[in-house]
Amino acid sequence: MLKKNLLSIAVVAAAMSLAACNDKEVVAEPVEPEATTDVVVEPEAAAEPMVEADVAPEAAATQTIGEMAAGNKDLTILTAALQAAGLDSMLMAEDKYTVFAPTDDAFAGLLTKLNITKEELLADQATLKSVLPYHVVPMVVKAADIPYGTAIETANGQTITISDANVITDSNGNTANIVGTDMMATNGVVHVIDTVLLPK
Repeated sequence: MLKKNLLSIAVVAAAMSLAACNDKEVVAEPVEPEATTDVVVEPEAAAEPMVEADVAPEAAATQTIGEMAAGNKDLTILTAALQAAGLDSMLMAEDKYTVFAPTDDAFAGLLTKLNITKEELLADQATLKSVLPYHVVPMVVKAADIPYGTAIETANGQTITISDANVITDSNGNTANIVGTDMMATNGVVHVIDTVLLPK
């Protein structure tokens, strides 16, 4: 009987040990989480506002066409001619114009061609009132917008044409080169030319 009890106790003890072993196997060892590298995404830097290298000519314009011509040492005869013809006020008004402005050298060529003096030219108001408006287009036409090969009506009602080489042909077939472009004024734009244009 004692043997049976001891055997039973031994079986129970063995069973308990086995159960305990099984419990240990079932309980998983805690696993440390893998080290993760957090990727820090830096916020994008705010885009800097665009700054244009050159100030737009319109923004920089502070003078009218008349004032600009009066302050240009190469346009003294044009300025005097505008004043003599009473047209200088027109180019100081708020209306928009494009002026093809002949230089003093251009006027010197005209004086030689007509065999007259500067004073004689400035005294001839009829000629000035015909010739000067022929250099004016009653709208703003920048160099990039010139309609090459197309007749352009001027303020005196006659037309000029301009080639893609920036050569102007007047109604008499004479030509003038555009030697300076896009001088912006508060009331338009000035392009400088090397010959005086003559209407019919």
